[in-house]
Amino acid sequence: MIGTGPPMETSRDTELTRRVDALRRAPIFSPLPAASLERVAGDMREVLLPAGSLLIEARTKGSGMYVIEEGSVTVHRRALQPVELGPGEVVGELALLLPDGSRTARVQAKTQVRCLALDRASFRRMMEAEPQLASALLESAVVRLAELASAS
Repeated sequence: MIGTGPPMETSRDTELTRRVDALRRAPIFSPLPAASLERVAGDMREVLLPAGSLLIEARTKGSGMYVIEEGSVTVHRRALQPVELGPGEVVGELALLLPDGSRTARVQAKTQVRCLALDRASFRRMMEAEPQLASALLESAVVRLAELASAS
């Protein structure tokens, strides 16, 4: 009988669900309600990187931020030990918060990486629409900037 079961999930729905799940793993996104996570996830695009690829180069102009969904990256910050980050971690947000927009670290894929990218315009809209997220990102940025300043 046609139409008696639940609607079949489309590949677009599956993709959105996967992206929302990835955002939920990121501490700065996890407090957001499902509708907000879906809105943010809908604005993101997927980026796939082979091991060894450069995601971010220090001192270049930043155009977006990334949420690592699968794999790991190594973050090289001036005068600090490299740090390995994996699923649920966010990189690149500082350049979107700094007035000159410059990147503060070099980020390289240690393994094959799948991440979600949010461009500058979408980031600005997200910050306006989600004050709770804006607060969490600013707190995270202050901690990272303090680490960089103490290393100088």
